[in-house]
Amino acid sequence: MALARTRSVSIDGVRGHVVEIEADISNGLSRTALVGSVDSSLNEARDRCRAAVSNSGRAWPSRKVTVGLSPASLPKTGAHYDLAIAVAVLGAAGEVPADAIDAFLHDAVLLGELALDGRLRAVPGVLPATIGAARAGLTRVVVPEVNAAEAAQVEGMDVLGLRSLGHMISVLAGEEPPDDPPVEPLRADDELGWRGEDRVAGLDLRDVLGQDDARFALEVAAAGGHHLLMSGPPGAGKTMLAERLPGLLPDLDADHRLEVSAVHSVAGVLTSDDPLVRRPPFVDPHHSATAVSIVGGGSRAIRPGAVSLAHRGVLFLDEAPEFQSNVLEALRQSLESGQVTISRATKTAWFPARFQLVMAMNPCPCGRAGSDCSCVPAARRRYAQRLSAPIRDRIDIHRVVRALGRHQVLDRLARPEPTDVVAGRVAAARERQRHRLAGTPWRRNADVPGGELRRRWPVDPAATAVLQETNLHGRVSARGMDRVVRIAWTLADLAGRSAPGSDEVALAVALRSGAGLPPAAHRPLRLASGDEVGLPVP
Repeated sequence: MALARTRSVSIDGVRGHVVEIEADISNGLSRTALVGSVDSSLNEARDRCRAAVSNSGRAWPSRKVTVGLSPASLPKTGAHYDLAIAVAVLGAAGEVPADAIDAFLHDAVLLGELALDGRLRAVPGVLPATIGAARAGLTRVVVPEVNAAEAAQVEGMDVLGLRSLGHMISVLAGEEPPDDPPVEPLRADDELGWRGEDRVAGLDLRDVLGQDDARFALEVAAAGGHHLLMSGPPGAGKTMLAERLPGLLPDLDADHRLEVSAVHSVAGVLTSDDPLVRRPPFVDPHHSATAVSIVGGGSRAIRPGAVSLAHRGVLFLDEAPEFQSNVLEALRQSLESGQVTISRATKTAWFPARFQLVMAMNPCPCGRAGSDCSCVPAARRRYAQRLSAPIRDRIDIHRVVRALGRHQVLDRLARPEPTDVVAGRVAAARERQRHRLAGTPWRRNADVPGGELRRRWPVDPAATAVLQETNLHGRVSARGMDRVVRIAWTLADLAGRSAPGSDEVALAVALRSGAGLPPAAHRPLRLASGDEVGLPVP
């Protein structure tokens, strides 16, 4: 047999496209050519596959070998095509029974990088590749053994985990598999803080003393998925509050788990023992991070950035004014659209990026606001302007976190609410949103577009009178008005009310503008049933 076919998958962002791989052996000088819009890393597969085949006890053809990857118009990059290329060449050379390839691989895709000795190495992007194969109607996927659990997350797919090329050959030939060593997992880097959810796991809100206003704002942000900006002196508790936000969020549902896990799979940061992300991710990049590491990109393969790794979770920018201005301005698109589109000369990649942004900053460069501040007015103004007006306008809630007094730190009678109590109220509010938004593409108040919000869930005119008066005074922009209404709906959901009233709108304006909250905003509310929900209402 001079021609054999297998299949693999090309990964474009988080979408997988099935690629047919054909190997043809013809008379001519001994050479191997790869055709079909392949990049340099894929061109190197010729030498990897030849060495892997030889070291697996099989003969590489000593004639002209042409390997075509189609569709040719689709750019292809990466080393995960190695296994499919090697099997196609072995089938064309007659080293593997042709009928076995047709019977076993006719509805399968093959993924895996080959070491020179024939071992299979783990590869990133197995989950979206498997999802793409399933959508194309294929039912089997062959992957490195360490990636088998990841591929098995796709329902209805028959997954075969292998340790080597020799293992693949033995399966096709019906022989006993060799005793190969286990496949090592990918070594994930931590340069973007993507493992932040491990670091914040177990942190409890009861550790945060005082800061009633900020705690309330954090609860509202968690309940509705709103963006939050906290400003205050060092040591006031801004970072502590932000790190405890993921603990207030409910677990990801089944669809969101696959979405988030697919992004992490492409980035190569999924763990082999538990390849499904169940909790909202928490990503906290350092302020020296570049725009590419935050938004995504790369010179060869396009990788997701921090905004995509934080999809359906929290992106925390500590010391936000210290980030480069182009990094902060690059957040605009994803804050509005919930996605990132990265274009290159030969391809365009799309990544989801619907995250909850939390930013923390000092009031001035020295951090000591008030009479102790040593900064000149011009320095304070320049520091505040590092967060541009368009970015600030996209933040829903603005809060000033003030330094604690000595009596608050030493008060032994202080009993702050723990995370599980606040998380219960957040979960109840999220459930009300889910019922109200049933049948729509949105699940949180923060996701609902302004036009749909006004058209399908209008607020009583008497309640919006407060907002209209505020807008006339120039304190809230048109975009800000929509965000105030979303916050008001979240306050109503926390209160168990069918719609926001004037009190919720007034409190939403205060949260939006950064004004102080009335003390009654932190008192628990008793519903008609007599249950105390601890809901903040004015």
